[in-house]
Amino acid sequence: MRTAFTDLLGVRHPIVGFNRSPGVVAAVTNAGGLGVLAASAYTPGELDAQLTWIENQTGGKPYGVDLLVPEKFAAGDPDNLIASLRAQIPAEHLAFVADLLARYGVPDTGAAPGQDEIAASLNPDGAAALLDVAFSHRISLIANALGTPPPGLVARGKAAGVVVAALVGQPKHAIRQLGAGVDLLIAQGTEAGGHTGTIATMVLTPEIVDLAGSRPVLAALALGAAGVWCGSVWLSSEEDVANEAIKAKFLRATSSDTLRSPTRTGKPARQLRSAWHEEWERPGSPPPLPLPLQPMLVSEAWQRIDAAADAGHEGALKLESFFVGQVVGSFSRLRPAAEITRQIVGDCEERLAELAALLPTGLPAAP
Repeated sequence: MRTAFTDLLGVRHPIVGFNRSPGVVAAVTNAGGLGVLAASAYTPGELDAQLTWIENQTGGKPYGVDLLVPEKFAAGDPDNLIASLRAQIPAEHLAFVADLLARYGVPDTGAAPGQDEIAASLNPDGAAALLDVAFSHRISLIANALGTPPPGLVARGKAAGVVVAALVGQPKHAIRQLGAGVDLLIAQGTEAGGHTGTIATMVLTPEIVDLAGSRPVLAALALGAAGVWCGSVWLSSEEDVANEAIKAKFLRATSSDTLRSPTRTGKPARQLRSAWHEEWERPGSPPPLPLPLQPMLVSEAWQRIDAAADAGHEGALKLESFFVGQVVGSFSRLRPAAEITRQIVGDCEERLAELAALLPTGLPAAP
């Protein structure tokens, strides 16, 4: 299958697999798609190691990275970034999270090194180091979410021969991204996992395709796009690094069991509903903080919840959640990421053939 996207990236199939797990990224790339790693999940040193591993697994095939660099964020002192950001977290918020964990009996496992550094990367100053690491590798695509690309990113991408992509949730976002010179737009509807707006993909995609002109859009081929960007579906893969507790919750969930909430990152992001969200919605609960303060506030809490839930702790299991789209309702079993890739491609080819068969033979060309 050949589209503007496959021509741009040199891949067999017009499908992108976005995930924080290097194993998923490598599997999608090796299956003929384009694997894209969520770089904001790592410190610069970790990212360097993960990209090296991906390259060793994929033998020169194209892959990419994605960064979260928001336009609106809490600023800190560049010379003392982490401490200056953490000092902005109100005592009320710290007490709320501590009390929440205590009431659910979640044990203290100790914070893993680098978690504050990862949260601080959700800031232009912190993201710069991750960009340097990404461009030191032979990436084929760099995607930016939550706003227009940081200054100089488009020029840096063009100079390095790297495709610059951006996620958009509204037509006005697309206009700004096109003005910034990005090469590829990703139309992300409200039903998707992670940070989304409020417009459904069915409505959003044709609008973005019309605005993009000759530049390819990823969403759905039948709506005029040149390929698809998939994120949530890989959470049902065997290679995904999510713990078995959350994967089990995904397999039990329906498509109505998600919500958009700012309580993990400070920005509305779709995730699996749990007791965590109920606690933040109670009267008297503090409002979520802006990026990157909210993830700095809750990152240790989520380490503790994940670890305890994976060990079967009842309170942690009630709180356990992760970013996922409404597609979670279709998860029935865990499968290899390559198998998922092949099924998506096969289903698409079959449906396109069915649609083509509806056209009468000898139909005159449109004027």
